[in-house]
Amino acid sequence: MQENTTRVLAHKVGRRSFLKMAAVAGAFGATSAFASSGATRQATEEEVKNPFPGSKKVKTICTSCSVGCGIIAEVQNGVWVRQEVAQDHPVSLGGHCSKGAGMIDLVRSETRVKYPMVKQNGKWQRISWDQALDQIAKKLGDLREKDGPDSVQFLGSAKIGNEQAYYFRKFAAFFGTNNTDHQARI
Repeated sequence: MQENTTRVLAHKVGRRSFLKMAAVAGAFGATSAFASSGATRQATEEEVKNPFPGSKKVKTICTSCSVGCGIIAEVQNGVWVRQEVAQDHPVSLGGHCSKGAGMIDLVRSETRVKYPMVKQNGKWQRISWDQALDQIAKKLGDLREKDGPDSVQFLGSAKIGNEQAYYFRKFAAFFGTNNTDHQARI
């Protein structure tokens, strides 16, 4: 019975909305005490329609891979606050992969590393970009001089696009190696 209900619901509700509802239903047992404590309130009709007043909707392209799926990003005061799939986009046809759907989480994550860090005496410390680039260049130069250019391997990522992959491969060739691969193959 539940499987049939799920199948019917999924057809009437978009995939993303269905997954959100499933997550809320799963978490309801853990949050019902909090919700009934008066700490939450029902959203007004205006808040449901426009939770970020004064924000601007911008049609853009997902940067996760090089397919070029459409996103409508909602930007408020220069901050990406919400996104939806571009339903009329000719490439994605109103769909997204999990990476595209989670792109805003990558950008807004509180745990995202935004500055170069180095571990000193067992603790992570922020360093300058110049210091980080100098350290990386020195280590790569030392490896190349001591063991040759084939002593390193350059690993690509599913998070970079075609142009970045092109420059990544050019850098490896400039370094003097063909040792490149992609993390999806590992």
